[in-house]
Amino acid sequence: MSSSCCTPDNSCNAGNTEQSVAIEGVRTLYAVSGMTCGHCKDTLTTAIGALDGVSRVEVDLEAGQVAVISAAEPDDKVIAGVVDDAGYEVTGRAA
Repeated sequence: MSSSCCTPDNSCNAGNTEQSVAIEGVRTLYAVSGMTCGHCKDTLTTAIGALDGVSRVEVDLEAGQVAVISAAEPDDKVIAGVVDDAGYEVTGRAA
């Protein structure tokens, strides 16, 4: 078996060993520019996922969106700062 975190449908399962478990919380969707590949996805998943209260991060490269599932409403400035430090840019909340 390959050691890649990517599945055949190009989704990432890094750190998500229990994908079938529903995660409760607030889901906030951000538009993020500069994401182009699996490395971008992994970087943002790790960086945002390390924030207190964040239980899951879902990165959609094609849509240019990042969903943050957290215990409470996330601080947009904190999310934007982490994304910026990782080399990307939050352009706002997505609809």
